Amino acid sequence: MKQWSEIMRNVTMLSQLGLSFITPLLLCLALCWFIISKTGVGGWIYIPGFFFGMGGSATVAYKFYLSVNRQNKKQSKSKKIYFNRHS
Repeated sequence: MKQWSEIMRNVTMLSQLGLSFITPLLLCLALCWFIISKTGVGGWIYIPGFFFGMGGSATVAYKFYLSVNRQNKKQSKSKKIYFNRHS
């Protein structure tokens, strides 16, 4: 049963990473579409919007990576083996 919970935790983390990665990009492209529809600016505005979205996605992915590493370090510290304890 412990393996099943570990698998579900990893699947949840993977889906969270996917959603966190795509959301800033979609928001920036939606903002570009809004700007084009309201002001009539050319389609070139999608290019900087794409790069800003990818920058936001990279930032979110990096913070998620740091969070996962922090959790793994906490788990590895709690699994220390003490040779003087007999259980």
